[in-house]
Amino acid sequence: MTNTPDMTKVMQDMMASFPMDASAFQNAFKTQVAFSEKLSAVALAAAEKSTEITSKWAKDSLAKMATASKTKVEAADFSKAASDFATQAAEMAAENLAAFAEVAKKVQMDTVEVMMAAGKDASAEASAVVKKATADVTAAAKKAATAAK
Repeated sequence: MTNTPDMTKVMQDMMASFPMDASAFQNAFKTQVAFSEKLSAVALAAAEKSTEITSKWAKDSLAKMATASKTKVEAADFSKAASDFATQAAEMAAENLAAFAEVAKKVQMDTVEVMMAAGKDASAEASAVVKKATADVTAAAKKAATAAK
């Protein structure tokens, strides 16, 4: 029977011959985690604020509906209550939509800020990795040239 060659040793030797810095991968992972954490914080803050606006809007609408639904003896009183409720509902809608727009604007600004910071961090990390790789390759080339002499 033939024995299957063990490729593990071959792969280990091959990977050992290439200079590789695992810390670059660890730093990239840490940077990605920090980036995700910041974006999650922005999204959660927006969700919390939106929920507060929605809850307040619902409570206010129910309070206005309670006032509008009280028994009216005269038809004119009923018409006035319905008209008042419609006016108040339109005002609340405008106010709350403006509040939602402010939340969206803040999310947009915070996201751009996080993206800009991430771009700067990535650029600095990439530059550091390239410098280190260049130094490693130069050192390996000098070592090989010295060994060849």
